[in-house]
Parts: sequence; C-alpha cells; structure tokens
Amino acid sequence: MERSPAVERLAPWLRDRPFVVDAGLAALIGLVTVVLPAGTYWSSEGASFVVGVLLVAPLAWRRRAPVPAAAVVVAAGLLELLVSDQFLAANYAALVTVYSLAAYAPRWAGQAGLAVGLVGAVLASLRYYSTGLFDAVFPAGSIGVAVVAAWALGDLRRARLQRLAALEERAQLLELERDQEMRLAATAERARIAREMHDVVAHSLSVVIAQADGGRYAGKADPQAATDALEAIAATGRQALTDMRALLGVLRDGGGEEYAPQPDVAAIPALVEDVRGSGLDVDLIEEGTPQPMPAGPQLAAYRIVQESLTNVLKHAGPAGRAWVRLQWRPDTLELSVLDDGRGAAAAVTGSDGLGQGLRGMRERAQLHGGRLEAGPRHGGGFGVHAALPYRAGR
Repeated sequence: MERSPAVERLAPWLRDRPFVVDAGLAALIGLVTVVLPAGTYWSSEGASFVVGVLLVAPLAWRRRAPVPAAAVVVAAGLLELLVSDQFLAANYAALVTVYSLAAYAPRWAGQAGLAVGLVGAVLASLRYYSTGLFDAVFPAGSIGVAVVAAWALGDLRRARLQRLAALEERAQLLELERDQEMRLAATAERARIAREMHDVVAHSLSVVIAQADGGRYAGKADPQAATDALEAIAATGRQALTDMRALLGVLRDGGGEEYAPQPDVAAIPALVEDVRGSGLDVDLIEEGTPQPMPAGPQLAAYRIVQESLTNVLKHAGPAGRAWVRLQWRPDTLELSVLDDGRGAAAAVTGSDGLGQGLRGMRERAQLHGGRLEAGPRHGGGFGVHAALPYRAGR
C-alpha cells in the first residue's frame, strides 16, 4: 500500500528529530499510565503520582542518553517499592527502557538492563502480588517474560540498525571508489589525448617545416620543387586536420560522426615514404612474417615510429640518415628507429626540454605490456628500440 504524500513528508522530518518523537511517546505514556489513573490510587496518591512521572519522563531521552535515562527509571522503581502500596501502571515504562537499552545503548548496558529487569520482576511480585515466596512465582514469571520479550525486540532493532549502518558505509565506500575510478579514468584519458595530440602535431609540423625549408632553397633554381613542397605541405596539413578532428571527436557528447580508423603497423611504410618525401634519407627494413596484433599495440607501434622519425627530422641535421626496422618475433614485434645525426647533442640544444615525446613513447609501450629504450648511439646518432608483445602479459 502506498503512503500518502503527507506521510512521505512527515517520515523524514520525524526521523531527523528523534528527541521530539521520544518526548511525544513519553507524554503519551504518561497521559495513559500516570495522569488518567491518578484518581484510582488506593493510598499515597501524591507519592504514587510523583513516582509515575519519574518512571515515564526519562523515556524522552531513551535514544539520546539511554544509560542515564535507565538509571533514573531504576531509581524510580526502587522508590516505588518503598512509598507505593500498589503496582503502578507507569511500570510499563520499564519495558520500554529495557527495549531502548538493548537497541541503542552499548552491549553491556543492554545485558545489564535485562538482568535488572528480571530482578525487578521478582521484587515487584514479592512486594505487590503475594504474601509468600511460592505465590510470587506466576507474577514474577509473567513480568519476566515481558522483560525478556522487550529485550529481544530491542536486540533485533540493534541488529537492524547495525545492518543499515553497514549498508550506508558500504554505499559511501562504493561512491568514493566510483569517484576515484572516474578521476583515474579521466586522468588516463587526458594522458592518452595528450600523447595523441603531441604525436599528430609534432610530426605534422616537423614535416611542414622540412618541406618549407626545402622548397625555399630549391625554389630559386627549380620552381617545380617549390610547387611539390607546397603540395606536400598542404597534404600534410589536411591529414593533420583530419587526425585532430578524429581525436577531438571523443570529447564531443552525442556526436554521430564517423572518422577514419586509427593507423596501424601496415601504415608504417606510407609514413616512411611521407618522411622520405620531406627530404630525409630513411630506409625501411622488415624481417619475419607479420603476425596478428590487437589495435592498441599496432597504434602504439605506429606512433612510436612516427615520433622517432619526427625527432630525427628535428635533431639529426640536414645530412642525416635514418633506418626503421620491424622484426616480427615469435611472440613480440621489435622495432627500431636509428639515425646517424647529431643525436643526444641535438636533443639537448634543440628540444623544448619537456621530454613529452620520449615519455609518451615509453608510456605507450608499457601500456600494452612492452618496453622501450632510447638513447645516443656509439659513434653518433640516436636510437629508439621498442618491443610490443602480440598479446599483453605474454
């Protein structure tokens, strides 16, 4: 059965104000068990009324301060044994107190409340319902069963509260874990986009600069060479623009655009030919039989070769040479990009000092379970060596 909107609004309000609820409960129990029966007390009406109030009033603090409230109820019960000649209806507050100790107080307090309640059942039976020990057995048993039932209900309430607290804690932990995973995923995506941006922009600009320099020097003697250089610059710019659109497409929401597939190992010969057209003397050497590879390692292989050749264009010098070697091993693709130019010296004097290219290549290789080494070669030049397994973890 669905609850009304008024109840839906009232329930959270009451749940956030337990003292108000408990004070209302204490007032209701006091009205029923203390105020209304006040005229029926046989003797000591004033004392019985005061004892009844002392028994009921602490219920307003049964959840906020269950142990002090229970102490006041116990003291009022002992006072009742001394000043009242009849068993007061307000003693129902003792059952609520036992329940509250079992539900909201520490475990030791709940067990102590059960013991005190059972002792109180015996004392009340001897004081009010019998003249001998055996006459008190049935009343003591009846009150004792009520005390045990109240304690059991309170213990069930405690278990439910603990279960709810565990579920809330788990939900908070899951939310924190989800936020951390989202942050890590965003960081990884930013790093991936940064690598792609660097590879696309650095390679394209290096080719454009090389073509522009070559066309400028050759244009005076051979106008056709200048025209060819401009055409190469335009083609490189268009390809770079296409790659940038494909890369930035992942940042658009709801885009239904389709872009060209990412480059793979099969595109390396075209890359080498493109760089050769920029004026760099570069050779491609391929050994072994090509093996199937996932798209991720293939893209990493292409980007490593692209970045390495870009560095050659920038640092190897005008008369440098380069070699690209692909070796298909039984379980690993090994690739090398070597040059005989100025190598490390140029890397120090001519780079931007940020090291984004080498770091990006190393991250690409490690991402797919591979490795990458780069450094100056003996006798001059620079070398990049990478190994990419066909399957990660092999």
